[in-house]
Amino acid sequence: MLDIRRQSTEVRAGIVGTGFIGRIHARAARQIGARLVGIAGADLANATEAVQALGAEKAFETVTELITSGLIDVLHICTPNHLHAPIALEAMEAGLAVICEKPLATDAPTAQLMAERAKNAGVLTAVPFVYRFHPMVREARERLTALGRVSLIQGSYLQDWLLESTDDNWRVDPKQGGPGRTIGDIGSHWFDLVEFVTGDRITKLCAQTSVFVPERAGSGPVLTEDLATVQFITASGALGTVAVSQVAPGRKNRLFLEVSAATGSLAFDQENPEQLWLGGRTGSQALVRDPLSLSEAALRYSPLPAGHPQGFHDCFDAFVADAHAAIGKDPREGLPTFEDGARAAHLTDAALRSAREGRWIEC
Repeated sequence: MLDIRRQSTEVRAGIVGTGFIGRIHARAARQIGARLVGIAGADLANATEAVQALGAEKAFETVTELITSGLIDVLHICTPNHLHAPIALEAMEAGLAVICEKPLATDAPTAQLMAERAKNAGVLTAVPFVYRFHPMVREARERLTALGRVSLIQGSYLQDWLLESTDDNWRVDPKQGGPGRTIGDIGSHWFDLVEFVTGDRITKLCAQTSVFVPERAGSGPVLTEDLATVQFITASGALGTVAVSQVAPGRKNRLFLEVSAATGSLAFDQENPEQLWLGGRTGSQALVRDPLSLSEAALRYSPLPAGHPQGFHDCFDAFVADAHAAIGKDPREGLPTFEDGARAAHLTDAALRSAREGRWIEC
C-alpha cells in the first residue's frame, strides 16, 4: 500500500520480466513520470543487464526481494503466463498494487481467485487490455449507445508471427503459456473489447480450434491452437462471430471489430486506429480522429492534434497513467481490473471446452 508518511505523490514502480512487454511497461511508467525503482528477472545477471535498458534504478536478485523491499508501490508483472498468479498473489499479500499482463492466469478458477484476493486486499489491480485506450474505441463506445439494439457483432484478431515451423516462443508450450494460446493471448483482447464497447456480455459460445503448424523446431509437437473460430450470443440477444489466428500471412496485429445495430453500424481496425467507420442506411463515412469533433469520452485519450497519428505506445501510456492515477486514489472510468482479467480467462476456458466437447457452452 502507499506509504502515507511519504509527502510525494510519485508512484514507485517495480517490474518483473525483462522481455519485450517489460520494456513497454517500463517506457510507459517513465513517460507518465513514475519512478522506476527496481527490476527483477530470471536471475540477478538478467535483472542487472536490464536496469540500464529499462531505465530503472536497481536490480533485485528475486521478485520476492523486490516485493518485500518497501521501495515500491506497484508491481508490473511481465513474465511468462504460468508465473502471473503466484507473483501477483504474493504482491497483493504484501499490500502492493499490481499491474499484471494477460492472460491473468492459465486457468479460469485461478484468475477468479486472483480477482477475489484483490477485492479482499483492497489493492488496485489492472490488466493491460490496452486497446480500450484507443480514442476511436472510446468514440465507438460512446456512439453505439445512440444506435439502438445491437443485432450482430463480428470481427477478427489476426497475426502471422507463428506462421513458419521455425517460429517458436514459450507461449507455444502449454506449461508456460497455458492450454489456450491464440484464444488466451489475443482472443482475450477481442472478447474484452467487445464487452467493453457494447456493454453486453457473451452468454453462450461455440468454438473450433486448429493446429496448423503441427511441429515447431524449438519445442516439437504443438499442443496449443494456432487459430480458432468462435460463434456466440450475448445477453441482449445479439449474434456474434470472431476468428483469431497467429498463422495469417501478412497480418501483423490486425484486431478488427464491427457492430451492427438498429440505426447504424460502426467498425474499428487496430491497424488503422486513427479512423472509425460509421455505416448507415443512406450512406457511410470514415470518421478521422480529430479532437475538434470527438466526444468527451474519446477526447481525454486524444492528446495530439489531428494528423499526428497515435498508436500502441499512446494506448499503453494512457493505460499505465490511469492505473497509476487510481493507485493515488484518483479512479478512472474504463480501467481494466483483475475482474476483467478473470472474465477473459473464463471466456477462454469456455471456448477451449466447447472445442473439446463439440458443443455450445454457457458463459
